[in-house]
Amino acid sequence: MRKYIPILFFVFIYLVASLGPDFFFRIPYYLEEIGMAPSIIVLLVFLVIFLASAVKVLPEYERGVIFRLGRVIGAKGPGLIILIPFIDKMVRVSLRVITLDVPTQDIITKDNVSVKVDAVVYFRVVDPVKAIVNVENYMYATSQISQTTLRSVCGQAELDELLSQREKLNEKLQEIIDRETDAWGVKVVSVELKRIDLPEELVKAMARQAEAERERRAKIISAEAEYQAAQKLVEAAELLSKEPMAMQLRYLETLNTIGQKGTKTIVFPFPTEIMEFIKKISKKES
Repeated sequence: MRKYIPILFFVFIYLVASLGPDFFFRIPYYLEEIGMAPSIIVLLVFLVIFLASAVKVLPEYERGVIFRLGRVIGAKGPGLIILIPFIDKMVRVSLRVITLDVPTQDIITKDNVSVKVDAVVYFRVVDPVKAIVNVENYMYATSQISQTTLRSVCGQAELDELLSQREKLNEKLQEIIDRETDAWGVKVVSVELKRIDLPEELVKAMARQAEAERERRAKIISAEAEYQAAQKLVEAAELLSKEPMAMQLRYLETLNTIGQKGTKTIVFPFPTEIMEFIKKISKKES
């Protein structure tokens, strides 16, 4: 009814300005001339005021919690609702999902690292009566319980867990907040950690750690490559030692490869039989 008061005031000012102030004093004479009693006009005025204050229309996403003489009689809606003027009072409650930004919280992790964390909470009202009767302001209460739960859960986790296991922390936050707000008729749909701000010194230290880790992996890969190459050379040497002619063929293949490059390198063939003869003589002397 209050929202119609400015409109009625401007209508009154317009009538006074256009018809003159004496028009309202002549209204009873006009009514007598057309045969309408003033009591009927008063009755019509009261009827209009009654309909304006008694008839309410709620959209699909809203419910109205009705109080009759201070006692709650339930939630109604959506659609057309009829109230008893001056006896019933209606409080509108939205059932849509509400997005709540949790302010940035200063947190000390389990391994004594100071970080700043913020999050976002998605929730909706599932029981309008509890949301109005059991808590004074369910929006403010949900915001406060989200802040305290965020500090508690993140303070029990180490920095590596906070950075790498966000999904696990999100599920834990949702479970705790939903359990606390269940008595208020609020259902927490999801909780997401948005940003984790680290100190600048810690960021530089983590960068040096990552660089050292990459260098360690590079050295390990290089050492593994050398080890595998040595294994293959040992296998090749064992295979060549079983057949003496295989070494001779490998020797000739190497000469052919050098000759095809067109270089000025001079290659002097050395018979392998001489090496075997020298080995036999050295064995006899020993």
